[in-house]
Amino acid sequence: MDSGNTAWMLASTALVMLMTPGIGLFYGGMVRRKNVLGTMIQGFAILSVVSVIWVLWGYTLAFGPDIGGVIGGLNWFMLNGISEESAQRAGTVPHLIFAMYQGMFAAITPAIITGVFAERMKFSALLVFTVLWVTFVYAPVCHWMWGGGWMGEIMGVLDFAGGVVVHISAAVSAVAALIIIGKRRGYGVMAMPPNNLPLTVLGGGLLWFGWFGFNAGNAGSTGGVAATALVSTNTAAGAAALAWLFIEWRHVGRPTVLGIVSGAITGLVAITPAAGYVTPMASIVIGAVAGLLCYIAVMLKQRFGYDDSLDVVCIHGVGGTWGAAAAGLFASQAVNPLGVNGVFYGNPPVLAIQVIAVLGTYIFVFTASFVVLKTVDISIGLRVDEETEYTGIDKAQHGESGFIL
Repeated sequence: MDSGNTAWMLASTALVMLMTPGIGLFYGGMVRRKNVLGTMIQGFAILSVVSVIWVLWGYTLAFGPDIGGVIGGLNWFMLNGISEESAQRAGTVPHLIFAMYQGMFAAITPAIITGVFAERMKFSALLVFTVLWVTFVYAPVCHWMWGGGWMGEIMGVLDFAGGVVVHISAAVSAVAALIIIGKRRGYGVMAMPPNNLPLTVLGGGLLWFGWFGFNAGNAGSTGGVAATALVSTNTAAGAAALAWLFIEWRHVGRPTVLGIVSGAITGLVAITPAAGYVTPMASIVIGAVAGLLCYIAVMLKQRFGYDDSLDVVCIHGVGGTWGAAAAGLFASQAVNPLGVNGVFYGNPPVLAIQVIAVLGTYIFVFTASFVVLKTVDISIGLRVDEETEYTGIDKAQHGESGFIL
């Protein structure tokens, strides 16, 4: 046991936990006023649900002893056999802390998905979806990458803090949800402006703050790798925010608050898989390119008319995919001896490995998420009725109003 590492992982767990209600604020400010509470409660409910199922069976499926490179065994069901002593996966911190740190990742990932079906999903359906999705989608992918499965252990895929596990998984699941649940009523016909951008700025700030634990915490200890991850995280966020700001300024003639906050999130998403493997200079490039690509994706969304309500696919899908590729381009063993050199350091095959991992995640997550969503839709229904959508989820589903004006 190392007291410094333990203290850092305790703090990182708290930082990542804060990101889930933070994303509720971020999303809550972007929906219409009649749906602000219905949007914000989703993240809080997901955090509550995952906090329980992760202890019962989620952690052992993701990190239990490997079964064929595909899933973890049930050896740690209900955290049985996990004491305050260290285990191999936990390094120099108590195993329980490692388990809870990973649980915060399991919570924020489905919370990200909620942005794609904002303003139209039944709360009861969300709860059932969360249980099924974390069990049958998140846990396997997490095991593949970090739990001893085929991606991380056999292929050596680079995903320092969740570009594939969190962001790509969330975005691909969002695509499945878009297909099944459909557009908001009136989308493309009536205006649907954000109700409270200060809430979004606050949520974005909390996400940036929590991302230091999200990325630097994945070092598992204090020291050089954690410092590298922290610096690259902050630098990429700033570079992406500025890239989005200036591109938007040039494109539409003015910089916007929503634009600069969205830009920062794109940089944080893109640097996540590469954070502990790249230099600060590389993180500037990764962030700036992410800002450009994700801005283009948002513009194309508007042109093609699909209702990715809060830009989950545009930011987490495009940004996460670019970040996974960028890890294969810019990774350097001089930065992290436990990693590998990327394309720009004389190792082209690593990019092919990254692409295989991304494509494999696309296929599995889309298929499994589609089945989960269809199952929920057939059994209890995914979408609120027309009257509820017109009245607003806050009043119809929760009997409350976010703002009394």
